[in-house]
Amino acid sequence: MSGPYLIRGSVSLPEAELTWRFSRSSGPGGQHVNTSDSQAELRFDLARTEALPEVWKQRALERLAGRLVDGALVVRASEHRSQWRNREAALVRLTALLAQATAPPPKPRRATRIPRGINERRLRQKKQRSDTKRGRSGRDWG
Repeated sequence: MSGPYLIRGSVSLPEAELTWRFSRSSGPGGQHVNTSDSQAELRFDLARTEALPEVWKQRALERLAGRLVDGALVVRASEHRSQWRNREAALVRLTALLAQATAPPPKPRRATRIPRGINERRLRQKKQRSDTKRGRSGRDWG
């Protein structure tokens, strides 16, 4: 599990820029839960990092603005019983978040006209359906 952790292409997160904190997980459990710090909290200072290209950094800061705490991205994992697995889960979550946030924007959609044949076929099918339903009404049954 030692770094560097790949985001996309050749860009990766250096281990030195990641800050770990561990605490007791909440929820039910036995004696083990009350004594072990299995919840993992991973903190990555996005505002001050040098690991990401400047364009990616700005894109990520914009897209993750609601999730940032003082310019840092914080991810918690507590679904596993072992600290090691929670560390792995937090790392996977962080790299996935950063990969998604730094992805280039999608290409703009080019407007195209609907072909006449498709439109006519749609209207013809609507008319057929309308006739079928009109034929079901009991008006003409004496």
